[in-house]
Amino acid sequence: MMGRLFGKDGIKGLAVTELTCELAVQIGRAAAEVLAGDGHESAKILIGKDTRSSADTIEAALCAGICSAGVDAELLGIVPAPAAAYLAKEREAAGSIMITASYRNAEFSGIRFFSSEGKRLGLSGEEEIERLVLDAPQEIAPIPRRKYGSVIRSESAIDEYIDYIKTDVGADLSGIKVAIDCANGSACRTARRVFTELGADIVLMGNRPDGTNINKDCGCTFIEPLMEFTRSNGCSCGIALDGSGERCIAVDENGRIIDGDEIIAICAGHMKEKGLLRHNTIVTTSANNLGLMQFARSNDIYTVTAPANERSTIRKLTEGDFCIAGDPGGYIVFPDVMLTGDGQLTAVKLLEVLKDSGRPMSGIAGVVKKIPQVMLNVRIDPRDREIWKNDRTITRLIDEYEGILGDDGRVIVREISRDSQIRIMVEGEDFTTINAMAVRIADTIRERCSR
Repeated sequence: MMGRLFGKDGIKGLAVTELTCELAVQIGRAAAEVLAGDGHESAKILIGKDTRSSADTIEAALCAGICSAGVDAELLGIVPAPAAAYLAKEREAAGSIMITASYRNAEFSGIRFFSSEGKRLGLSGEEEIERLVLDAPQEIAPIPRRKYGSVIRSESAIDEYIDYIKTDVGADLSGIKVAIDCANGSACRTARRVFTELGADIVLMGNRPDGTNINKDCGCTFIEPLMEFTRSNGCSCGIALDGSGERCIAVDENGRIIDGDEIIAICAGHMKEKGLLRHNTIVTTSANNLGLMQFARSNDIYTVTAPANERSTIRKLTEGDFCIAGDPGGYIVFPDVMLTGDGQLTAVKLLEVLKDSGRPMSGIAGVVKKIPQVMLNVRIDPRDREIWKNDRTITRLIDEYEGILGDDGRVIVREISRDSQIRIMVEGEDFTTINAMAVRIADTIRERCSR
């Protein structure tokens, strides 16, 4: 069922034309049914948004749907996505919704759901919203009510979120000068206060949102401007966030990129040294570079691998009682503070390590030796999903290459159901060899799975 409305990161599409107002109204009604359950009369759902010009339109449509179902909609305004997640639990709401397309440009929008516990809504909840919207709209059709929901405007969401980060982390960042790229997104509302109130000296870029420039030539998906900005301002390091405030990529004082793999390694190594790395384990995804796993092995740190999606990562963290997880794109989770990725929290954790080390950022980075990686996508007919897993020609070839690479490489082949694609990733020391392997696997899948 999944994939008609939801992807691995919520609902996304071109604002107003694909993710239409009519659809958003229906999603709001379905969300009220799923999140509030039988407690409609006393329930409220929080709504946060990023800086896209379309966010007000989608917000209004969601409010119409939620309130028509008898549930209150509390508007948080422009906030980072982790703030919407945190406040759902803090304010005892039925759940929260974040209007964002994360790292995508302004023409896109998206809707993401968090449970009353402050973490991503479970798969069953998303499936039920999808069923109600697409298969059973009659079940959420408006009915005459004695009382409809109200729209409530929150004035303190930003303050509560910033106070929580400051209080829970309790870092002292004095003496550090840091450049921060807010991606013209939600962090424009919070970054100055978060870092200056923790003692850092900051200079900002990507902090003038106009509704159309979120993630445009800035942020963690376009980091080159931050590299020069950090050097020219004589900063200890630079931090690049994404439009929703969930991801963090850094650069050192020379402008060298420090991606999610390195941030995880730096923070996990420091936590281990301080006796804070529970079960001596980090949670990685299939997207993390093999170099991170090699770093972990050489430092007597265990790794647990989750599929490359937020829900699976959080589940691994909570089931194993681990305390750090993340991916190379800078989506990193510290579950003791936040049950979702938080770019500003990640940056604070990284700057804590920098301060404690007494060295420049270049002195604590470079701990992960990146292994060459080739990634290819093969589009398949939706009717051919899962077939390749039982094709002995394909699986034997994968097994053969895994045997050749041994501990110095790996082959990961997985299906991306929403896009009807098979993704092939091969890592190893020699680029020419792994590229040839990836191409051969891709060609074989095309031959064996074409109609």
